[in-house]
Amino acid sequence: MAEGLLDPRTIRELADEIGLRPTKQRGQNFVHDANTVRRIVAAAGVTSGDVVLEIGPGLGSLTLGLLEAGAQVVAIEIDSALAQRLPRTVAERLPQAADRFRVIEADALSVDVLDDPQPTRVVANLPYNVSVPVLLHVLTRFPSLNAGLVMVQSEVADRLVAGPGSRTYGVPSAKLAWYASARRVGSVPPKVFWPIPNVDSGLVELVRREPPASAASREDVFAVIDAAFSQRRKMLRSALAGRFGSSAAAEEVLAAAGVDPQARGEVLGIADFARIAEAAAQRLR
Repeated sequence: MAEGLLDPRTIRELADEIGLRPTKQRGQNFVHDANTVRRIVAAAGVTSGDVVLEIGPGLGSLTLGLLEAGAQVVAIEIDSALAQRLPRTVAERLPQAADRFRVIEADALSVDVLDDPQPTRVVANLPYNVSVPVLLHVLTRFPSLNAGLVMVQSEVADRLVAGPGSRTYGVPSAKLAWYASARRVGSVPPKVFWPIPNVDSGLVELVRREPPASAASREDVFAVIDAAFSQRRKMLRSALAGRFGSSAAAEEVLAAAGVDPQARGEVLGIADFARIAEAAAQRLR
């Protein structure tokens, strides 16, 4: 097998070799264009000093690009056949990088601990159906991740980067804002994937930041976010009534937090949600 990044023919050969039939259930769409891979790696700012966490490496297209940039790569792959083939693909195509690569066969949502060195960046082509839960999970579990870039369905990318007041702002936007600033830095057309998906993909850049200063726990803040958006069209005093016991209690908490009880969740930023959770905790003391 030739060295270097994967091309369309090699992608098909690898898939045939391991009997892979890509499934929608696992969001298996593999990038087969080397230029696209190098563009993603460049946009992610990956250097030789990075330890990159890659989720869902698949046949290794992006993996090889990350290794080509000099990074160490820790890949988490749920599909056993793919996970077992990956080390050999790396050894065949980038033999000089084989000692900088390791793969963990697991569901990324179940991985809570990684061996040292700890990852510094997350770079991944995330499966469409689990992209948000997986991203939030790794940001929670691995505080060493200080930046990253994820490729997700275009619609999901818009949700992740949306700000308060935007039509696409919602639970994913608010929760991601607890961990990081996010901005869209590009799009990827369907034609560079096999199989060809029926949607465009978006590239989202992440930069870790400190969460809002608050006495409330992340769990409590996220519970407030979930409640606020569970009935999106309702005023906060109604949407949070179930969380705080009644609309009157919710109004009291909101007033203590300096938030208009008649506002809707879609206009609040992460600092507002943190103040509400903190006011609620103080009220219960």
